[in-house]
Amino acid sequence: MKLYKYLAVLAVTISACKKNNLPPISPDVITENTLHDTDDPAIWVNKKNPSESIVFGTDKDTDGAIYAFDLQGKVIENKTIRGLKRPNNVDVRYDFKLNDSTTVDIIAFTERERQQIRLFSVPDMKPLDGGGFPVFTDAKEPEHNLPMGISLYHSAVNGNMYAIVGRKTGPLEGYLYQYLLKADKKGVKTELVRKFGKFSGKKEIEAIVVDDKEGLVYYSDEGFGIRKYYAEPKNGNEELAAFGGEYFLDDIEGLCLVNGVSGKDYIIASNQQKHSFVFFDKNTLEFVKELNLSTKETDGCEAVTTPLNDTFKSGLFVAMNDEQNFFFFDLGKLL
Repeated sequence: MKLYKYLAVLAVTISACKKNNLPPISPDVITENTLHDTDDPAIWVNKKNPSESIVFGTDKDTDGAIYAFDLQGKVIENKTIRGLKRPNNVDVRYDFKLNDSTTVDIIAFTERERQQIRLFSVPDMKPLDGGGFPVFTDAKEPEHNLPMGISLYHSAVNGNMYAIVGRKTGPLEGYLYQYLLKADKKGVKTELVRKFGKFSGKKEIEAIVVDDKEGLVYYSDEGFGIRKYYAEPKNGNEELAAFGGEYFLDDIEGLCLVNGVSGKDYIIASNQQKHSFVFFDKNTLEFVKELNLSTKETDGCEAVTTPLNDTFKSGLFVAMNDEQNFFFFDLGKLL
C-alpha cells in the first residue's frame, strides 16, 4: 500500500474511533484491500521459516474469497481461494492426520450460501473436502442452516480433529454443532458428534475460539456475553461460565486467545460499535483493559505468540478493519 493511501485509511479509522476516548495504537502493517467485505482472519505459522507465515482473511460476498497475505500485507494470489459463496469465518490447525504416515496443516472456513464448510491443506491449498461438507442438515427453521462461525479443535486427549460451527440464527439450546473430521483411504468425511451451547436469542453467534491444550471453547453470544464450554465432547454440555457482556457497547464480535505471554493468558474480544478491543484474564475471566487499535467495526481477530520477523518480534495480532483490509500489530505492543 502506498504511503498516502496508508495515511488516508489510518486517518479515517482513527476519526471513527475517537468516540471511545482511548488513545489509538497504529498498526505496523495494513494489508492490500479485498474486493468486497473483510470479516475474519486466521494465521498459519510456517514452522520451518516463520517469516514466510501466511495470514488468511475472509472476503464475505457472493463473489467471495479466502485471501492469503504475506507479513508485509501483500496478497499471495497463488494461495488465495476464489469463487466462494459468502465465506464467513476461518480457522487453522496443524498436523491433521490423513493416514498412518501423513499429516497436513489445514484451513477450514464456512461457506454460508452453499450451507457447508470447506477444508484445504496448507500451504499447498489443496481441497480435502470433495467440494464441501454440508452442515445443519436437520435444521427446520429458516436461516438455521446458514453457517457463520467456525473453530477447529485438535484434541489433546485422543488426537481427534473437530470443527465447531455456528450459524446465522438457531435454537436457544444446541446452537453449535461439533463435527469430527475423519480421514480414510477415500478421503475426509465429517460426523456430527454433538449439539451444544446456549443462545440468548438477542442477536447471533459468530465468533468461536478453542483452547486446544485445555479443551475449552469460548463463543460470543453477541447481544449477551461470552460463553464458555468444554470442547471435548465426552466432558458434557454444561455451561462453565458466561461473562463480559457489561463491557460492550453493542455487538461482542471477534474472539482470540493469547496464552503464556509473561506468564499471563488473555481472551481478547472486539467491541464492534465502540471500535475497540476488550482484554480479559483467561483464568479469572476478569476485565483487564480496553484498547483502541485504530480499526473500524471489527468483526474478527486472531493472534499468535511465535516471533515471526523483525516487525513481529513478539508475535502477531491481526484485526479485521471495515475498509476492506486487515491491520497487523506486533503482539508486544498490546500486552
